[in-house]
Amino acid sequence: MSEDLISAGNIAKELGVSDAKVKKAIKELAIEPAAKRGVCSFYSRDAVSRIKAALR
Repeated sequence: MSEDLISAGNIAKELGVSDAKVKKAIKELAIEPAAKRGVCSFYSRDAVSRIKAALR
């Protein structure tokens, strides 16, 4: 797994918001995961900045 990929839960921790808010933003922005491992989706770092902007 690449170092620049991050899960929705870790995005939430990094931004200081709930998992639900991050998952809602991902759904609203129609962001596709960069990778999947089992049921866990991993997103690129540029997706984090898009999610952060959407939560403002």
